[in-house]
Amino acid sequence: MLRMIETVIKIDGMMCGMCESHINDCIRRSFAVKKVASSHGKGQTVILSEVPLDEDKLKDVIKETGYELTGIQVAAVPEKKSFHLFHKK
Repeated sequence: MLRMIETVIKIDGMMCGMCESHINDCIRRSFAVKKVASSHGKGQTVILSEVPLDEDKLKDVIKETGYELTGIQVAAVPEKKSFHLFHKK
């Protein structure tokens, strides 16, 4: 199983669900991501990818949307252990 990279970006200016969709769409078009979810209430977007994202490109992509990227946090997501109902003895 591949280890995933979680990138959390703080974004200023998102006011509604349409803003969230706008950010999500531009990230999907610009990067190979597994999942992206934005929250205007939290002022952030969480991105899951298999490789670290180019932070300079990320800043440029967000700037082009008219929003302001105010912070980036990157962390590796721990691999999930598989759950087996039947254990061999």
